[in-house]
Amino acid sequence: MIKQIFITGTVLAICACTQPTPIATEDTPQAVDPLEYVDPFIGTDGKGKTYPGATVPYGMVQLSPDNGRTGWDWISGYFYPDNIIAGFSHTHLSGTGAGDLYDISFMPLTRPFHREKTEGGPEDGTIVSRFSHQNEQASPGYYQVFLDDYGVNVELTAGLRTGFQKYQYADDATQGVVRVDLGYSRNWDKTLDTHIQIINNKTIAGYRKSTGWASDQRVFFYSQFSQPIDRYTLSTNGVTSQEQSVSGENVAAEFDFNFTESNSKKLVSVRTAISSVSIENAKQNLLAGAPNKTFEQVKTLAQQAWREQLSTVEISADKENMIQFYTAMYHTALAPRVFSDSNGEYKGPDGQVHKSERYPRYEFFSLWDTFRALHPWKTIVEPTRTRELMASIMAHYDVAGRLPVWNFQGNETDMMMGYHSVPVLIDAYFKGLLDASGEEILTAAIQSATQNEFGLKSYQALGYVPFEERSWNVSLTLEYAFDDWAIAQLARSLGENEVYQTYQSRGQNYRNLFDPQSEFMRAKGVNGEFRRDFDPNAYHPEDYCEANAWQYSFFVPQDVTGLIDMMGGAAPFEAQLDAMFEAEQTVGEFPEWISGYIGQYVHGNEPSHHVPYLYQYVGKGYKTQKYVRQVMDKLYHTAPGGLSGNEDAGQMSAWYLFSALGFYPVNPVSGEYVLGSPEVSSAKIHLENGKTFSVQALNQSKENVYVQSVSLNGQPLQQFFIRHSDILAGGSLVFEMGAQPK
Repeated sequence: MIKQIFITGTVLAICACTQPTPIATEDTPQAVDPLEYVDPFIGTDGKGKTYPGATVPYGMVQLSPDNGRTGWDWISGYFYPDNIIAGFSHTHLSGTGAGDLYDISFMPLTRPFHREKTEGGPEDGTIVSRFSHQNEQASPGYYQVFLDDYGVNVELTAGLRTGFQKYQYADDATQGVVRVDLGYSRNWDKTLDTHIQIINNKTIAGYRKSTGWASDQRVFFYSQFSQPIDRYTLSTNGVTSQEQSVSGENVAAEFDFNFTESNSKKLVSVRTAISSVSIENAKQNLLAGAPNKTFEQVKTLAQQAWREQLSTVEISADKENMIQFYTAMYHTALAPRVFSDSNGEYKGPDGQVHKSERYPRYEFFSLWDTFRALHPWKTIVEPTRTRELMASIMAHYDVAGRLPVWNFQGNETDMMMGYHSVPVLIDAYFKGLLDASGEEILTAAIQSATQNEFGLKSYQALGYVPFEERSWNVSLTLEYAFDDWAIAQLARSLGENEVYQTYQSRGQNYRNLFDPQSEFMRAKGVNGEFRRDFDPNAYHPEDYCEANAWQYSFFVPQDVTGLIDMMGGAAPFEAQLDAMFEAEQTVGEFPEWISGYIGQYVHGNEPSHHVPYLYQYVGKGYKTQKYVRQVMDKLYHTAPGGLSGNEDAGQMSAWYLFSALGFYPVNPVSGEYVLGSPEVSSAKIHLENGKTFSVQALNQSKENVYVQSVSLNGQPLQQFFIRHSDILAGGSLVFEMGAQPK
């Protein structure tokens, strides 16, 4: 019998057992099935913007429900407080704050259709069904919901490039309908061209081409039904047709299935493969994706893929933290994702078809977010995958002529800022996880750093981006400086001394925006003067990217000691950190992205993520421990609104994973991880090299947040960080915890 596990009113997982697997203890470290501690609904309410549907690790398909509405809350298609569903589409974004995709939408129905006016829907109402969360479940690789208006139970699962849907109609149903809406679009997404064709009485195919966040999106599909189509109606822009093939901006189709005695189960299933290249490639993706396996077999394969993915780290913790940790691991494996077909082909950033011979091609690199912790996390738990991801970044460079900023669906979106491919590549290079040579990386990095766009021309001439030229000018300057510092480290390792000197100097450009009078980083004009009417609490004018002066004034991860000296030394620096955590947010109305705050520290967005760890640099590690635990305790929880900000393709979760284990990459190119306060009782990281790195937190409890002592491999640790090489060597990191600072 299927058992539902409810946490704070949310279905956590599905298991075919009568009791959940017990939580691990030190005596039973192998007792955990991590799937039972993953809740895909976490992040679907509030600011998280995740989706609950079915996918596999790094899967091309994200088969998930859409509520049919437009707006910030429905960026990922689904918003937990809603109570209607308009369809199940095959592509979704995980917590980006950008409204796009929702490609190839299916909806099982019975006549008459229920219509409801939805925000962003057509005037005559969107075809929807009401549903209840009491009849909804989700776990890794699986989603289920009962559609109240049609009496249809829907189950979803997925393979790498395929989605598998199962529709169980009511016992008294004599006919079922499946609607395919290729014109379905919401938020930033706009349909340009769609096509559908009937291949035979069980098979359909087509494509959807759209624009939005990414300007040239192409999704081809190939679908097979389990039952023969009794009759069909195709339409384009509302005009119906009985032809076998139609094209237009908004193509839709209705397929009727006759439930006779030979189909007494009233069951229709459909499996769909997608491709960025062609219908034929979508067909081959379907054939390559276990086309003869049953729904339950595909679901089992998806669960096994997730079990393997999540088992690289075993932890012992209380139940709440177990759920937080394994759900965070789940979220970190949703991006980037495979974009190439089973034959290696994919649409490139030049609009042409390319072929990846050695590795899958990945897309969906949210680099402004993920350079901070997500990619460093993958270098520990997935070095082989990291090598593949880096090959995709370089493949983008080979075709586009520059490294990606935020690439998506075979496009460069130039979303956000910086050239953060650079630190991600250089970190991987120093860790031995690149096929490309250091010289190739350096050439690509310098190309990014010497462009004349994105404020870089002024930055190179003045040492900062002036506020007259661009918004986000302070943020651009500070993040360019970090990326430049990373280039300098690569150049030094290659013996390129002149390049090293140039970029080491550029890495100090943060100093150009520091105002010693206010002790904040401030916008500066072309005349060298600071912008007047400065308010460090203000979010407008937007000199800072999704932040204010408090949050960005500490973004100098490449030179924390230099920042400390510039702020007057250890005591003034500590006082400024204290003030950040203690100052009130005074803005009357926050921008949408400001959330999850402690004083002026804002955890709901990335620029502050490293800040709690900066106390370690002035010998006040107990304050790092205090605030890190406070963030984990107050700003992460297991309800659907359990993320305090956008998941941002895994960065929000990667911060939690590192912090729960007791360390964090303040400078993600340094190969060092600054110590904090672990939330787990114990953990084992099973490394690809066959070794195990373990973490223990003795006397762990919610009250014992302060580290009394820490040792590495039995020896007292003499510094406030561990190195990447320490982890790869295997061994044991032991914290002794207590209730009072030491």
